[in-house]
Amino acid sequence: MNGLEFGLGGQRARLLADRALWLPELGALLVADVHIGKAAAFRRLGTPVPEATTTGTLQRLSALLHFTTARRLLVLGDLLHSAQASEGAPAAAFAAWRARHAEVALTLVAGNHDRRAGPPPAAWALQAVDEPFTLAPGLALAHHPCEVPGHYVLAGHVHPAVVLASRGPGALRLPCFHFGPHCGVLPAFGEFTGSHVVRLQPGERAFVVADGEVREWAPPRAAAPARP
Repeated sequence: MNGLEFGLGGQRARLLADRALWLPELGALLVADVHIGKAAAFRRLGTPVPEATTTGTLQRLSALLHFTTARRLLVLGDLLHSAQASEGAPAAAFAAWRARHAEVALTLVAGNHDRRAGPPPAAWALQAVDEPFTLAPGLALAHHPCEVPGHYVLAGHVHPAVVLASRGPGALRLPCFHFGPHCGVLPAFGEFTGSHVVRLQPGERAFVVADGEVREWAPPRAAAPARP
């Protein structure tokens, strides 16, 4: 549960090593791209993938809610992976998890997968909102990274990551928080998600999740060309 303090959108934020963002003054825990039911959807198509990813994801969410004592949980899109996630074992697991945390207000900023999946079951007791969603003065939430005048935006969708070694078998890809001047992107929270390598532009910062910690990352400088 280690993290790193970070100020954005007029709020004090903590970047958590379990790929979540905590806003203590708002009592709000933010995660992105949970993708409930993704592994089950792949297995249904005959693709061998890890088991119990939904269980692991929900256990991590429970631990974060306990650690932060959050009053609100906000998902920045793609809570569901597909319509099949609203039925069967993934749906039952999420309904049971929701019942254990009924006191926590749950808000979903609908993402592209959520819209394709359709409305979640009523038993999940969540509020679905469109993007952008204003959480506080100066701070808005979205699924797709965007700009909202007068607000800093927190989003998901991209599943940002960085590569620590770019060549050879030692290449290591790690999830990261990626912040630009007007929009920040959270790493994917789900157990079974892909990632997209980001390349920092001027004015951007990345905070890597590694070894149970969050650390700021700076890309290695290109070696100076050898003199002739």
